[in-house]
Amino acid sequence: MNASDPSPRRGTRLAHIGVAVASLEAILPFYREVLGMPEVPLDDADGARIAGLQAGDAVVELLEPKVADSPIGKFIDKRGPGIHHLCFAVDDLEGTLERCRAAGIRLIDERPRMGAEGKRIAFLHPASTAGVLVELTEY
Repeated sequence: MNASDPSPRRGTRLAHIGVAVASLEAILPFYREVLGMPEVPLDDADGARIAGLQAGDAVVELLEPKVADSPIGKFIDKRGPGIHHLCFAVDDLEGTLERCRAAGIRLIDERPRMGAEGKRIAFLHPASTAGVLVELTEY
């Protein structure tokens, strides 16, 4: 923390895991009733209906495509349901993106954009992150 930035540094943390699903209605009972995970309200985004479930300090985002040609719809069509992405909350999104560029990490989003819940986000290409689509967001 420096004098011009009074907010404490929290370090990088897992914010959520995005899971592509064919049907929220079909899978939500498993997470809610079987695993006992409480729902958290989330906005729909990027052509997906989103249901959130609290998992300790992180959230499991279940992502159901609203239309077949949405990013989640295309993902399910190509790979089937499953883990879509990992999202990490970082203290400084621009600084983290700059470090990614310097390290040769391929960026999907060159600049942060608005994501669900009005949070600034940016995605990293899975070709640079061992096959995992990584989303970065700020706290």
